[in-house]
Amino acid sequence: MSWANGNDRRTRNIWKDNQFFVPSVLVDVNYNYSFNDPIDNTAIGSTAIARHNEIQISALHFGGDFYYNNARARIMTQFGTRSIVIPRNDYSPYRGQYKLNDVYRYLSEANAGIHINKWYGINIDAGLFMSYIGLNSFYQAENWEYQASFTSDNTPWFFNGLRIQIFPTKNLKIEPWIINGWQSYGRFNAMPGFGANVTYIPNSNLKLITNNYYGSDAALIPDRKRFHSDNSVLWRYYNRPKSNGITKMAFSLTGDIGFEKGGGVNGFDNSNPDKPAQYFLSAMFYNRVWFAKDKMAWTLGGGWMKNPGRYLVLYPTGQASPLPNLNNPTQTEGAFPFSANPGDPFEGWDFSTNLDYMPNQSITFRLEFVHREANVPYFAGHGGVTSQTGYTVSILDPNWRPDLVKRENRLILAILFRL
Repeated sequence: MSWANGNDRRTRNIWKDNQFFVPSVLVDVNYNYSFNDPIDNTAIGSTAIARHNEIQISALHFGGDFYYNNARARIMTQFGTRSIVIPRNDYSPYRGQYKLNDVYRYLSEANAGIHINKWYGINIDAGLFMSYIGLNSFYQAENWEYQASFTSDNTPWFFNGLRIQIFPTKNLKIEPWIINGWQSYGRFNAMPGFGANVTYIPNSNLKLITNNYYGSDAALIPDRKRFHSDNSVLWRYYNRPKSNGITKMAFSLTGDIGFEKGGGVNGFDNSNPDKPAQYFLSAMFYNRVWFAKDKMAWTLGGGWMKNPGRYLVLYPTGQASPLPNLNNPTQTEGAFPFSANPGDPFEGWDFSTNLDYMPNQSITFRLEFVHREANVPYFAGHGGVTSQTGYTVSILDPNWRPDLVKRENRLILAILFRL
């Protein structure tokens, strides 16, 4: 399904004659301009964008798939700004030793397993593999939009553990997981995470996906359990491949619901002030139109998220970061940390539109406009989050504070290469 959001759009396999190894190379280069113009050139609240008003390599991936008889493995590296932005959201490396965030930082996928010739195939793999929660692919070349909506950007990109992919029919995949935790290299408490993906593709125009997860992902609070359900429908409602005008039209709709309960929080129940509600509700919708013989496409969409307790909010960085200081983990990284306590409200919404030029299946040129808002100061304002000068080497002015604002507008230019 090369048309689907989150899927590989290539229609020709140039590696079909390779028997043992199918290589893969992806390069993601972007230029992001925030109209807030932060003086420290730092973006907040995104796993796609790290910097402002600079050309940056967001991601460089190379590797591929290995096959020998029924043995299989997949290895993909991860370099660029995402090798910092993604691992920083994982709290599990602070448990114990050996700096797991550094161990895995330069890997996006690394797993090995076996293929069983039963039904339409069974794969058993262990290691680091991609999450399907939030619909979007980790690899931007597969997505309709560059800046993912909150539903996708605030849910896992990867899992570390065991998966079993079962294909009982050519239209159905059932994939249970036993993993260390919610986008975590290690385990937060004694209990692992459990989940499953079910994907049903009844025909070439329709795709249905559900992902469900249960685990214990609050560090030092083993009684707090997390449940999350992520559900998507993708429909290609127009398909005229030989047309001189519009060739395809499709939409994706995703809705998520989840909560944490126990250990001082109470899911959707907010009746007890000593045990505030802590849950996640979100939705996102995108519509895409292809034209000019599929060499151009226009996407329009956006989404909304509500997350009391902020347990899935992407925390600000710099002096606003509530994450542990790497040099002294008993203190927060930021001198003025963004609050992330039970009961803290957070609600956000976003809108984006982009135009893609795709001269061939290996490259995309994308121009995208993004508007995002939150009900609390969250995005990087003009004063930035680093210091009064924007540089980390400056001694903080006692009157300076991180400049967080409730809204932002951004323009993104991206070049996405895939071979």
